[in-house]
Amino acid sequence: MSRETVGRRMEILLVEDNLEDAGSTIQALKAGDVQCRVSVVCDGEEAMAFLHQENIFARAPRPDLILLDIGLPKKDGREVLAEIRGDDELKGIPVVVLTASLAHKVVLKGQGLHVDGYMTKPVSLDQFIDVVRSLRRSWLAEVILPELD
Repeated sequence: MSRETVGRRMEILLVEDNLEDAGSTIQALKAGDVQCRVSVVCDGEEAMAFLHQENIFARAPRPDLILLDIGLPKKDGREVLAEIRGDDELKGIPVVVLTASLAHKVVLKGQGLHVDGYMTKPVSLDQFIDVVRSLRRSWLAEVILPELD
């Protein structure tokens, strides 16, 4: 774990075009007192600009975790995921797919797109904690994750 990540809040990039779903996800994190900072973008193009720190996102933080909706305007979640996985600087960031249906899991596996976890919408705190526990086993040495009970 690098010194610059020790003792800071987890940075989460939430890529969600439905503001109600985004609000529910943020509320679940707040209700669970998850120590994090959430940045929200509403489409796939904004997500990639954020991740590459372009234009208005020039000072955007590098996320420790990306929560990615699949059904996005402009550039859908599969395209965003493929770009992330194809970029040497971004491919190590864990990506959890937000979906209304776990049928997307089959599609993404069939396309060879690696996903670190899945959460069905609306996101609950229990789902988020389960995903964090799973990621913690894999990335404990590299990613700042919130404290768990």
